[in-house]
Amino acid sequence: METQPDKEILVSIVKHQMPFGKYKGFKLCDLPIHYLEWFANKVFPEGKLGMQMRTVYEIKLNGLEDIILQLKHTIQ
Repeated sequence: METQPDKEILVSIVKHQMPFGKYKGFKLCDLPIHYLEWFANKVFPEGKLGMQMRTVYEIKLNGLEDIILQLKHTIQ
């Protein structure tokens, strides 16, 4: 059985901004892969933000950025 991505999570990574650090104010979906890799090698934040960042990381890591691009065009 194939699982579908949670649309709410995908929309949230396009709408919400990074609340701290070097990329504070960047949309989560616009965080660079090297920044997400750093967190993946250390530890993602707890809670919803960590889950959102892990989702962006997995999307970018697997070359699925078209999902983000389509959502950006739909939401904006």
